[in-house]
Parts: sequence; C-alpha cells; structure tokens
Amino acid sequence: MSKEWIGKTSNKVKNTVDRLLVKRFAESIGDLHPIFVDETYGEKSKYGVNIAPPTFPRVFDYGVLEGVDLPMKGLIHGEETYQYERPLLVGEEVYCYTIIQDYYERKGKSGDMGFVVIKRVGEDAKGNIIFTEIQNVIITEAVRKGINV
Repeated sequence: MSKEWIGKTSNKVKNTVDRLLVKRFAESIGDLHPIFVDETYGEKSKYGVNIAPPTFPRVFDYGVLEGVDLPMKGLIHGEETYQYERPLLVGEEVYCYTIIQDYYERKGKSGDMGFVVIKRVGEDAKGNIIFTEIQNVIITEAVRKGINV
C-alpha cells in the first residue's frame, strides 16, 4: 500500500444502463418504485424513460488501475457517497473510470490500517459528468501483512 497510488486513473469503460439489470437491481434492494421498473410510468415521467436507483453504479465496470493491487479479500467498506448531476437513464451509455484520490495510514486497536479514498466517475458520451462516487476502503493490519482473514 503506497502513497504512490494517489492520482492513478483507470481506463474509461463503456457501460449501458440496461433495463433488465435496473429491474433486477431494484428487486434486489427491495425498491420497486415504478420510476425504476414500470416502462409506461417512465415514459410519462419528466425524464421520458425509466431511471436507475441511486446506488445502481455499483454494477458498472470502472476499468483497471495499473499498479494498484488492492486485496480481493479482507477489506473493510468504510463509507460511500454519491453525487448526481442528473439521474441515470435506462438505455444510455455511461463511461466510467476510477481515480485514487488519497491514501493515508492510522493506528487502530488491531494495528496499523491503510485508508484508500477512491473516486469513481460516470460520464455521458459527450464527457459530461453524470455522477461521482467517493468510497473509503480500509485495509487492516492483517490484510496488509497477508495474513488469512
């Protein structure tokens, strides 16, 4: 884990806000609001189409961060926030990428912990930002030393 990660940016990846995925996602989170799942309701809405639930971007591909090797197991999800410029529209293409915004360390009860601040961005085809997500990931001492957790 290193401060050298700060500023690293992934490649942009094209994702599609797929109607069936939006419906399945809405079902999985228990929010079947008609703006997410009812096509007629979406057509009559101010957007003219259905929109995706606010946390839907979790299913997107955000590209590869070369040289950043976060463990696949044992990380702690610290915090996550989304900021939208507008809703995600069903059927649209979204170009997503990741930026490492910060890395710092703190002492905890069970040893040193690393904190990675990850920014994920979704843009439309013209490069306009649709949403940003800021996520804090905690890397425990056990994970940092490669101990099976």
